[in-house]
Amino acid sequence: MHKKQNHVYVGLDLHKETHTAVIIDCWNEKLGELTFENRPSAFEGLLDKAKKCSQGLTPVFGLEDVGGYGRSLALYLLEKGYAVKSVNPSLSWAQRMSAPTTKKDDSYDAFCIACILLNKLNDLPDANPQDLYWTMAQLVGRRESLVKTQIIIKNQLHVNLVHNYPKYTKFFALIDGKAALTFWEQYPSPIHLKDITTEELTTVLQKASRNSCSTRKAEEILTLVKDDGSTHREYQESRDMIIRNIIKQIRFIKEQIREVEVEMEKIMALTGYKLNTLAGINTVTACSLIAEIGDIGRFRNADKLARFSGIAPVNLSSAGKGKDQKCRQGNRKLHGIFYFLAVQQVQTSKCSGLPRNPVFREYYQKKIREGKTKTKALFCVMRRLVNIIYGMMKNKTEYVMPSLPEKDAV
Repeated sequence: MHKKQNHVYVGLDLHKETHTAVIIDCWNEKLGELTFENRPSAFEGLLDKAKKCSQGLTPVFGLEDVGGYGRSLALYLLEKGYAVKSVNPSLSWAQRMSAPTTKKDDSYDAFCIACILLNKLNDLPDANPQDLYWTMAQLVGRRESLVKTQIIIKNQLHVNLVHNYPKYTKFFALIDGKAALTFWEQYPSPIHLKDITTEELTTVLQKASRNSCSTRKAEEILTLVKDDGSTHREYQESRDMIIRNIIKQIRFIKEQIREVEVEMEKIMALTGYKLNTLAGINTVTACSLIAEIGDIGRFRNADKLARFSGIAPVNLSSAGKGKDQKCRQGNRKLHGIFYFLAVQQVQTSKCSGLPRNPVFREYYQKKIREGKTKTKALFCVMRRLVNIIYGMMKNKTEYVMPSLPEKDAV
């Protein structure tokens, strides 16, 4: 008897509020179906249904989203000792589209997942939702949401300031710096500067910036305001209130971002990884990398990680003819992180003109001298970065800038 005959296959279509399960045997015959709520107390009903349909056989479960809506169910099944497989959504999509007449509902989606589970039982990876990486992904997502909100609010501040201070961009290097926020809050429009002297403005700015703003900065601001002329209009008080309200929101969001970043540092310390020893990687970037990669042990080597990131080329050929081409699949978010990290490695300082990472800069220029385009040379840097990141995570080691020649060091 074939080993696949020892199991029944449970495919689950996962949603926020309810899940739908379809149970099939090794002959693709449907044995049962169940829709249940997405809460731990309702999961026992799924096991009862699976046991009833299995008739002594061992159930195997297939889930698409073990890191999202299906996370609680996956953990519950694993704690009960059942085999749980992670099904790539592209596989179930291909299974659904292979039917002569396409249809789409929860029951059929669950059936397609069960079919994939049956056909690729030995190839599908085991579900392994770990709290550490899941929590890190939640922190990264929360910070990204806050940053996007901050950008929207800052754009609103730009829109409101340009009417009151036409030359406001020349006041401060950063519109949301400490001194800038204090200035906009106390003087949202020029009418509030009417009787303010240079000395008084200097005192306000120095207190907000911890004495980094000089008297000359106060003089420049007052001169620019005078050159702009009168910008006072009707309902000025209402517009001033809007600016002050925006300032409060910017400060609140900044504080929330700081709280999230502090928590990121705590979680990073638990992993034991030292990715921030590589130039261009701070705590936020390191957490983003780890959140997308997850458990590094699931990748047998750096080549597997490169393929997962969509960095390794793919060979497309027919009748013995073809060539390697750029891969447009894989984890696109992780691909983007490696891309921007590679850009930082080959950049040079605007002030000193020195490269951030001389080894990677030389490697990048070498590839260009060999005839590669800048884009292809950058992809070579990305591929080398995958090797380095993989080794640092696998062995939990620091990055040491090589002192050897580039050809031997990288």
